Amino acid sequence: MKLKWREIGAGLVVPAVLIAIWHTVTAMGWVNPQVLPAPWAVVRKWCEYASPMEAFDPAGMTRLGWLFSGELIRDTIGSMYRVLVGFVVGAGLALPLGLAMGASQRAYAWMNPLMQVLRPIPPIAYIPLSILWFGLGNPPAIFLIAIGAFFPVLMNTIAGVRHVDGIYIRAARNLGANQTTLFVRVMLPAAVPYILSGVRIGIGTAFIVVIVSEMIAVNNGLGFRILEAREYFWSDKIIAGMISIGMLGLAIDLAMNKLNNHLLRWHRGLEN
Repeated sequence: MKLKWREIGAGLVVPAVLIAIWHTVTAMGWVNPQVLPAPWAVVRKWCEYASPMEAFDPAGMTRLGWLFSGELIRDTIGSMYRVLVGFVVGAGLALPLGLAMGASQRAYAWMNPLMQVLRPIPPIAYIPLSILWFGLGNPPAIFLIAIGAFFPVLMNTIAGVRHVDGIYIRAARNLGANQTTLFVRVMLPAAVPYILSGVRIGIGTAFIVVIVSEMIAVNNGLGFRILEAREYFWSDKIIAGMISIGMLGLAIDLAMNKLNNHLLRWHRGLEN
């Protein structure tokens, strides 16, 4: 526990130094506050962004409704909804296809050329088509997020299945395992670390794509709020929104890391 807190403290050193430099630069008046506001101005704006909106009447709302009436909370919920739905769609399509392409040379030969052509195309390039196909709102955003999550999960799943140690496969065959048993009991468990790595990368990519898609296709969410703040030159709100995105992304990554460690306890035990 002491080592963990020491690591956390070490990780806070660089951000603290950067904030101190930021404060010094703004306090000395070396930059225009409209371009780079002071740290405390950003904190104040972030608190205003997170607080319940005055337009709501707390007397006519439930306690839970009042709690979730803050603009930041509603934008975060909107962004997370799109991330989760888009990721589930993208990963749900990528996982079975990746398993098939990894386990079957014929499926790999059929599908790999198409996947390698589509994979380098960034999700942002699909924005015009997504709007033409789905209009505005959540559907085009979810479509873009699904594309962003699809390929990391797909490629890691293929790599995991195709890079199973041959000694495991030979041992299973010597014990009389058929192809189905070999896949379910040997290849799939051995590929789990790769698959989970792809899931972690995919959900991170999905979160990046949602910010871009919200600047184009929807009228709420963290990305939309940053674009709105830019239109009014609210640089403090822009930075507050960026910090919110960073904190949310950190929370997602930590959660995925804990999930990976929990699911791969057997794998790490073998390594140690």
